[in-house]
Amino acid sequence: MKTGGKSHPLASHDEDAEAFRSEMTGVEPISPHGRVVHDQPRLPPLPLSLLRDQREVILESMSDPVRLDGDIEQDSSYVRPGLSRQTLRRLRRGEWHIQAELDLHGLTKVEAKYELAEFLHECKRRGGRCVRIIHGKGLGSPNREPVLKLHVRHWLAQRDEVLAFVSARPADGGDGAVVVLLKGR
Repeated sequence: MKTGGKSHPLASHDEDAEAFRSEMTGVEPISPHGRVVHDQPRLPPLPLSLLRDQREVILESMSDPVRLDGDIEQDSSYVRPGLSRQTLRRLRRGEWHIQAELDLHGLTKVEAKYELAEFLHECKRRGGRCVRIIHGKGLGSPNREPVLKLHVRHWLAQRDEVLAFVSARPADGGDGAVVVLLKGR
């Protein structure tokens, strides 16, 4: 069937499609949504043994076994090596003005350790020198023994900013509190 000197429309369509396919050899079609999807960079492998070791160190530090050595005397006082015993006497007599106070009643050991660290950091930031930390006498605890007393004193002895501490005077809490002298700026 001839249509006035023109070639059949289906024949030219086949030729155009073939020419198009030959020109597109090696070209990859884009995604159906019209966006280019880039390859995701590979993340480095996670060192699971390192993460496990770090977790164990954190848990071990929270268990915090209290060792009473020569630094913490039986009368619950401490003075950093190199400072005079006069510092302890002045603290016991109440010659230092107490500038801040932290009450740890009702906290667990983990909570108390965190609160103590935050409190000492804030005192250092503000320039506080003498503080009182109330840990309680243990009258409401099982066996009527203080839960936090030895832990608080142990933690304080480990802190670099603590110069000395003594049990508070009876008027300031007695055996249920400790008065702490901190480094100045």
